[in-house]
Amino acid sequence: MSDEKKVNPMVKMALELGPIVIFFIAYGRMKDKVFLFNGEEYQGFIAVTAIFVPLLMLTTFILYKLSGRISVMQILTLVLVIVFGGLGIYFNDERFFKMKPTMIYLLFGGMLGFGILRGQSYLKLAMDGAMPMNDAGWMILTKRFCAFFFGLAILNEVIWRNFSTDTWVNFKTFGLTIAIFGFVLTQGKLIQKYGTQTDSDEA
Repeated sequence: MSDEKKVNPMVKMALELGPIVIFFIAYGRMKDKVFLFNGEEYQGFIAVTAIFVPLLMLTTFILYKLSGRISVMQILTLVLVIVFGGLGIYFNDERFFKMKPTMIYLLFGGMLGFGILRGQSYLKLAMDGAMPMNDAGWMILTKRFCAFFFGLAILNEVIWRNFSTDTWVNFKTFGLTIAIFGFVLTQGKLIQKYGTQTDSDEA
């Protein structure tokens, strides 16, 4: 029996998206400011990063306490945020934090791709089979997510290397979120086609 507990969907969404929204708002207020700490000047972006990292740690911990579990993807995301956010703060270089989404999506895409080569759907394992689909459906969805993650990694590199920090922050806050939700929504037909009924559905 799973130890996972039911969490109010609105609370879950607030905990997952809250840090990103706060990052966006804080950046808008602090982007033009310079902070002096220990004799070194830090731009507003670095200061906001220093807020975001512990905030994400806190919300992830709260989500774990409420639900009894967190996904592998959430754990990996948190680790990479801590690593690249920490490097950005330590070296006072915002490029480390801007590279973080690239590393996250390359890691996710690479993991899924490795599973595909082995004939396994790591996406199904990561989601605990949350969607009722047969194995063929899971493999197709895994291949699509794999390509999608690699596409997001490339897109993030193009944005942060060629556009302003303001543009990248808007892309990270809204563009990536909309892209992920939009992609998931477009998979409805696949889920319908390869879906399987559970006993509770039949009842």
